[in-house]
Amino acid sequence: MTIDESGTGPQHFDVAVQWHDDVVIVTVSGELDLATAPQLSESVELILERGPKAVVIDLSSVSFLASAGMSLLASTHNKLGATAGFAVVADGPSTGRPLTLVGLDEVFGIFATVDEALVAVQTDKS
Repeated sequence: MTIDESGTGPQHFDVAVQWHDDVVIVTVSGELDLATAPQLSESVELILERGPKAVVIDLSSVSFLASAGMSLLASTHNKLGATAGFAVVADGPSTGRPLTLVGLDEVFGIFATVDEALVAVQTDKS
């Protein structure tokens, strides 16, 4: 593993989409900030066009979550409204803590694992 200590190198960012019938898991890795949020936003828009029953966004591999990423999560939750379930997987200081500090844990479910999030969105359709 090579570590870039300069802080100026390009950051890894990836979005993977996996459908399970009409439930979609969006796995994000890298830094979710102002520069990378548009890529996730584009993926989410394409997903919402397909009318999923539930959306789970997995931030387990996100190393940094900026306000742009948090805004995108809140916006996605609002767009889904009561038509589909929504949950976020964020367990740790770089994702779960910021979401809780800004109160998003009061807006949508935040879970430690994808399995927990899937159970929640399949039993609670809100």
